Amino acid sequence: MISLVAGPRPRVMGVVNVTPDSFSDGGEWFEPEAAIAHGRELVAAGADVIDVGGESTRPGAERPPVEEELRRVLPVVRALAAEGALVSIDTMRAAVASAALDAGAALVNDVSGGRADGDMVPLVAQAGIPFVAMHWRGHSADMQERATYGDVVADVCAELRDQVKVLQDRGIRADNIILDPGFGFAKTAEHNWALLRRLDELVALGHPLLVGTSRKAFLGRLGRPDGAEPRPATERDLTTAVTSFHAARHGAWAVRVHDVAATVQALDVAEALSQPDEVST
Repeated sequence: MISLVAGPRPRVMGVVNVTPDSFSDGGEWFEPEAAIAHGRELVAAGADVIDVGGESTRPGAERPPVEEELRRVLPVVRALAAEGALVSIDTMRAAVASAALDAGAALVNDVSGGRADGDMVPLVAQAGIPFVAMHWRGHSADMQERATYGDVVADVCAELRDQVKVLQDRGIRADNIILDPGFGFAKTAEHNWALLRRLDELVALGHPLLVGTSRKAFLGRLGRPDGAEPRPATERDLTTAVTSFHAARHGAWAVRVHDVAATVQALDVAEALSQPDEVST
């Protein structure tokens, strides 16, 4: 089981999208054999957790039937867990989470924070496992219509506090709750940058913080002329690694990334810079 205590560097959660329509990899890992092989590669590159998901949450995405989501993820979870990987199941459905836990998953990453399925919170509470609760305002099909805030950081913090109370009232232990500010979910580019600039306020909520900026469109727009298309998702790994470095310097518990190797190198730099100077006498 992974420690939820913040260490000298963030943990690295490697992403395995078992979907045909992910924004980040275009279905490259859709077949179970390819997804399992990719999970092994991420472990070898230094991932502490492998996050397996079977539902695309890109803006506008339609939800697959639950049977299809199960078909996608269970072989991958089962194989990687059997090989000793620490596996997270990325799902909003309690039925999928339950089956994945039976297959060897050790934590649940729910982008809805337990809101999308009323059975999710009781399941996690009974299992006594870590639960990632993301800031969420609705499903992908129309979430960007809800990207309206006063002070986005203050609003996100307030909504996360409210959700933590709900989770605790329904039986999830406080020390099992991980928070995710939901970069890109009902957020504009400026909202995302504000959350990154003020990570300290999110860390101050008192729960482990997961930062998931990897390959998001706001990173692809950096340096691009107004109105130009953002860089392709696979060309956003350098900027992602920089945000991982920033997260490390501001006390994040973990970073969720597609390119594990680049982020591990960025975290090596952050850790080296955090060491005290040697004083010669």
